[in-house]
Amino acid sequence: MTQSTAEKITLLVVDDIPETRENLRKLLYFEADIEIVGMAANGREAIAQAKDLQPDIVLMDINMPDMDGIAASQEITQVAPMCQVIMMSVQSEADYLRRSMLAGAMDFLTKPFTSDELSNSIHRVYQMGASRRAAMPAKHADTREASDDKAGRARRQPEGGKILLVYSPKGGTGCSTVAVNLAIALQQATSQKVALVDASLQFGDVGVLLHLQSRASVADAAKQIKDLDVDLLAAMLSPHQSGIQVMAAPPVPEAAETIDIDDIKTILRLLRQEFDYVLVDTWSYLDDVVLAIMDLSDRVLLVMAPEIPSIKSAKQFFEVAEALDFPLNQIDLILNKVLPRDGIRAEQLENHINHKLRTQIDYDPKTIRQTTNQGLPLMMSEPNHPLAQQFLGLAQQEIELLEPPPAEEIEEEIPVPREQRRQRTGLFGRMKR
Repeated sequence: MTQSTAEKITLLVVDDIPETRENLRKLLYFEADIEIVGMAANGREAIAQAKDLQPDIVLMDINMPDMDGIAASQEITQVAPMCQVIMMSVQSEADYLRRSMLAGAMDFLTKPFTSDELSNSIHRVYQMGASRRAAMPAKHADTREASDDKAGRARRQPEGGKILLVYSPKGGTGCSTVAVNLAIALQQATSQKVALVDASLQFGDVGVLLHLQSRASVADAAKQIKDLDVDLLAAMLSPHQSGIQVMAAPPVPEAAETIDIDDIKTILRLLRQEFDYVLVDTWSYLDDVVLAIMDLSDRVLLVMAPEIPSIKSAKQFFEVAEALDFPLNQIDLILNKVLPRDGIRAEQLENHINHKLRTQIDYDPKTIRQTTNQGLPLMMSEPNHPLAQQFLGLAQQEIELLEPPPAEEIEEEIPVPREQRRQRTGLFGRMKR
């Protein structure tokens, strides 16, 4: 917790049922740093109290008589711009979530919830509003001090986090399994902030592999792209028990058509501002969306299986990457699903593809199938399993590769900047002729 013990998070509770308001008070009774400063029975009372009290957080029910929580939240953002709204409802449909986010809510709680869920949401939303309070410091500083603080933060983190694209040009290589376990391994190895984005926009499996009920998806973020900032995007991420944050794929395949390249770029750039590592899982088709992610990535993890079709596709991918001026030394070749008696040896693969393997990951079909069906990744269910240790080893390799080299080790040859890489229309139009 970053606020001092003397500084409490002030909370306005809004619900039309008196028993619910009292239950919420009881849930927060032992939270010493949270103070309920007001209670309202409907949206109009909430607006008036928010204007007078200027609380840090408004805990808002959706369905209320006279004026519902969504309409009230829109008004509160005008009369109390520093307030952060947490919406709550017995309804958990995606439409309620979307309407809440459009109204300015920063989180969504489905009733009933526990005291821990409520407390965690309040603290998380309070921290998400820190940048807004720094920019408009009505309580603690003047505008010049806030601007200096914002500029200082920009100087401290000029580049932001690192983006890793996990990609396979051939389906069935276990790409999503690698992405999920690698994200958790990075979080375990560093204790830093890790986000996992499911950019397989039509048939993403990350949510299933994590047994995660997502509060929003890439499609929801794309719908609000004009108003999207780090705070709103953070509210759309779904926290996983492993400690990573997840941006899910759209719930229906047709929603992929509503997401364009610029949407993906904006989402990833915002995530890079707030997270140390951003992992992106994608589909196998090498289209302009995947190429856009590739252009933003610090490293590309190319997942390949020891099978002739997969080997052929990996070799073709390297040829395409070279034609697009993408630095081949930023591509890590991962040989997945390796069995002890595979007929294809690693040295043969390296000679054929003309690229060194970064690592090999063994194959245990029974264990992988079990963890997949349970929605509990191997890094959590069996952290001491040899496969889990291989994922952890891969994470440690990536951490070392992403460390900036000492000044004396930097070669004079300067790589082609991303903005200067070939940007012709379409995949093959971008390639060398």
